[in-house]
Amino acid sequence: QIELERRTYLIATTLTLVLALQGFALLLMVFNADAMAPLLIGAMCAFGTFNASVFGFPALFAKMALFFAAIVWLAMNHADVQARDYPLTRRKYALLLLIAPLGLADAGLSLAYFGDLKTDTLTSCCGTVFNPGKSGLGGEAAALDPRTALFLLAGSLGLTTVLGWLADRRPAMAIAYGVASTVFFGVALAAVVSAVSIYIYENPHHHCPFCLLKREYNYIGFALYAPLFVGAACGLASGVLSLRPPPSLQTQLARLTRQLRRVSMGGFLVFGGLCAWAVVSSGLRI
Repeated sequence: QIELERRTYLIATTLTLVLALQGFALLLMVFNADAMAPLLIGAMCAFGTFNASVFGFPALFAKMALFFAAIVWLAMNHADVQARDYPLTRRKYALLLLIAPLGLADAGLSLAYFGDLKTDTLTSCCGTVFNPGKSGLGGEAAALDPRTALFLLAGSLGLTTVLGWLADRRPAMAIAYGVASTVFFGVALAAVVSAVSIYIYENPHHHCPFCLLKREYNYIGFALYAPLFVGAACGLASGVLSLRPPPSLQTQLARLTRQLRRVSMGGFLVFGGLCAWAVVSSGLRI
């Protein structure tokens, strides 16, 4: 039994280190893509770099999915060691069985993406996709009326915040907050494309969410996306941990999920505040 416990601690410690680095790996991947844009024909920002290979965006999405899964596992592992009977051990290693293929897919897609990049490849710039006249998810998001997008953003932020406060008093609302965090993440990205970006660029026709990462815009994209991603990940983790809490972890899980919701709501409010500042301080008026 002691040998098994030591092995479990060793594996958990190693995984904690590896999974904790996923946030930095995602940040580095996006930063690298933006820095490589001048080397590719037609690329103006990170979008063009990812679009230069068929593996580009699948690699980015795999990295994002792995980041969210890693935060959930780290929160679950932290909660598990709070009780003497380790009641979440089966759950966290069952989750690990799902994370392992995702990690392999992430590594394979990233390797294929970087191996497929060629400096003489002609790629499309962001304006060809984030265009209201184009079909597809990017075109549909860009076509959304800016006022409607900002209204939806403010409304969903308010609803998510209310659910977060209610979850402290009604445990059943904790799961709802996890779902609301995921929905808000999607609404926020759509609002960035359709409304927030054009106020930052002060150009009603420029909807790219990747150009926000560039130096000429003071890297504001990193300031926007970091709290949004952290908030969504912590909100999702709080919802997952609220599912059927073990009796031996009732008190600890209540405290941990409350802390995760606080971080999540703080991240969302910072994101919302930055969006409001971008709209108010912009010289663009619609």
